[in-house]
Amino acid sequence: MKLAALCDKDTAVGLRLAGIQEIYVSEGNEVKLWNQISERDDIGIVFINEKIAEDLGKYLKEYRLRNNVPIIIEIPDKKGRRKDHVDFVSHLIKKAVGVEINK
Repeated sequence: MKLAALCDKDTAVGLRLAGIQEIYVSEGNEVKLWNQISERDDIGIVFINEKIAEDLGKYLKEYRLRNNVPIIIEIPDKKGRRKDHVDFVSHLIKKAVGVEINK
C-alpha cells in the first residue's frame, strides 16, 4: 500500500522531502483530485490538509462511513491546527482497541 497526500503547494514540499511520492496539489479542484484518489485501490493512507478536508466535508464523511481503507489523516497547514479540528486518528484507535487515547 502506498502513501498519498492531497494538500497545498507548501505542504507538498515538506511531504515530498519526507518521502511521500503520490502527492496531489489542490488548486481549487479538490473534488476532482479526491475522486482520483478514492478510486485507487493501492493507497493505504491519505494525508489531507485540514482546510481541504473542510472543503471536501460531505465527500470525506460519506467515504469514511463506507470504507476503512485508505485511512484519512488530516494534517495542519503552515498556519497551524484549526480550532475546530476533529481528531479522527484517535477515533480510529478507540474504535479498534476500545481505549480512548488522551493527549
